Amino acid sequence: MTATARAWAGASAAALVLALAACTSPPSMAKTTGTATGTATRLTAVLDSPIDITLRWTGGERGAAGRVVEFATQAAGPYTILQYVSPEQRTYRHPDLIPRTSFHYRLRPYYGPASQPVEVALPPGGLTEQDQRHDHEWAPPRTVGGRVVPTHPVRDDAAAAPKGLKATVEHANGIRFTWTDHAGDEEAQLLEIRPAGSRSFRPAAVLDPDVNSFGLITLPEEKKASYRIRALVYGKQSNVVRLRTGAEPTASATGR
Repeated sequence: MTATARAWAGASAAALVLALAACTSPPSMAKTTGTATGTATRLTAVLDSPIDITLRWTGGERGAAGRVVEFATQAAGPYTILQYVSPEQRTYRHPDLIPRTSFHYRLRPYYGPASQPVEVALPPGGLTEQDQRHDHEWAPPRTVGGRVVPTHPVRDDAAAAPKGLKATVEHANGIRFTWTDHAGDEEAQLLEIRPAGSRSFRPAAVLDPDVNSFGLITLPEEKKASYRIRALVYGKQSNVVRLRTGAEPTASATGR
C-alpha cells in the first residue's frame, strides 16, 4: 500500500489528480530533455526496457521542501502525482507501464512550513471486531470548529505553519490528527511521517486546503512514529519530457 493510497476512503486529496495544461517537448524513443525558462530543475528520462522508465534530474529550487513527480498520457494532461520526494532525491523509476503508449513527465517543487512534530506509540495488535463495526467514522478529512484564526501566506511567513497538532489513538492501527490551520493560501497539506529508526520524514497522506481533522490507518512498521502537518504551495514546473513505450517483452526475454 502506498503512502498516498492510505488517505482514508472519502478523502478528497486535491493534489492526487491535477488537470493542468503543460508545455510539450519533442518526442524520443530513448531519451528526451528540455528546458523551461525560469526553472532550476532539468529533467531527463530513459527507457530501461520497452515498458520501464527512469527519471533523473539536476538542479534545485532554493527553499523548496520537496518535489512532486507527475505523469500524464496526454500532452495537456490531466497529470497524476506519482510521488512526493525529498529535495535530496534525484531519480524515480516508473515500472511496468502500458505498452506502446506516450508518457509525459514533469516535476514541481513545493514550499511551505511544517508543524512541530508529535510522537505516537500505538498499542500492539490489530483491528478488533468493535473497531470494524464503528466503520472509522473519525477518519475522513474534514474541517471542524468555527473559531477564526489569523492566516499568513505560505511561501513568505513561517507563521503559516499549522499549530497545535494533536494525535488521538483510536485503536491499534488508527490515529486521528487535529490541528489549527494558519495558512491563508495553501494549495494542499501533507501529513508527514517519520517511523522509529528512520532519519527523515516522508508523506503519508495528501489533504485539501483548510482540512484540520484526519484519521490515518497505519502500517505494521509504523507502530511508533513521529508525525507533522505541512501547509504547501507549488512552484514552477520543470521541463516536460516525453517517452513512448515499446511492445511488451515476452516472458522468455524478461524472465518474468
